[in-house]
Amino acid sequence: MNKNKTRLASLVAAFAIAFIGVSCVNEKHGDQAKDNSETATEGTSATGQKTDFPYDLANPVKYNMPQNLFEISGITFHNGDPKQVFAIQDEDGDLFHLGLADKEAKYTKFGGKGDYEDVAILKDQVIILKSNGELHTFPISKINDAEVTDAVKTKDLVPKAEYEGLAADEKTGNVYVLTKEIKKSKKGETEIFAFKFDKGNYTAAGTFTLAHEQIAELAGTKKMNFRPSALAKNPKTGEWFVLSSVNKLLVITDENFKIKSTQALAGDAFNQPEGIAFDKDNNLYISNEGGSLSAGNILMFKSK
Repeated sequence: MNKNKTRLASLVAAFAIAFIGVSCVNEKHGDQAKDNSETATEGTSATGQKTDFPYDLANPVKYNMPQNLFEISGITFHNGDPKQVFAIQDEDGDLFHLGLADKEAKYTKFGGKGDYEDVAILKDQVIILKSNGELHTFPISKINDAEVTDAVKTKDLVPKAEYEGLAADEKTGNVYVLTKEIKKSKKGETEIFAFKFDKGNYTAAGTFTLAHEQIAELAGTKKMNFRPSALAKNPKTGEWFVLSSVNKLLVITDENFKIKSTQALAGDAFNQPEGIAFDKDNNLYISNEGGSLSAGNILMFKSK
């Protein structure tokens, strides 16, 4: 009887040890699954949490541009239609338009030699940004003309600085001009100037700032000289995507430019990312200037 009790006690103890062991293994597996899940998410939010990102930046669809767009800069679509992309390059006053897979690009001359950085279309008007903040405006109906002789030049809208980004929001009717150069009085911040656009006239509609310290923290670095090159508004979420070629970085903000998260542009695909746009289906496009071994291109990232 005592032997049976001893055996029973031994069996109970062995079962308890085995149960505890299985529980520990399952707990470890659960932790590993949780860790893997967190690793699969991309980016860091302003609250310090991992965030899902709706684009696979490692797997773009690549469209090589014709030779006359080797130095492609800004890009945009008319009403989000991806059948035709509008682009500029930063040496000549020419507006290019072509299908993404076209081998040749048509163009319309609107100005002389100059440092042209970005393009937007709002209310059937083409708006082109020069690096000194000057805007050139003309009707989109003139894109099939060889030259636009009456493009309207608008000067002195923004303070003296270097500008690279331009965007238009059909919903609000606003145009946004993005500063690249950091002014001494605003060191550590990037300014974005908003203007209400109506019948070719621009009326100031507010100024927004992006703090470099916050961007650096989200990007995982101690300090950052943030020098953005383009911006575009996500038509589905209302978020702004601010692109920096120098920093190889995307900064995502809310509709009022409150910073939400960052995304690194890693890999060889991003040679010199200068332009950004969304189509009506919420797909993301980033243009790259050509390099010694590559043509200028546009990368398309399908929305997940």
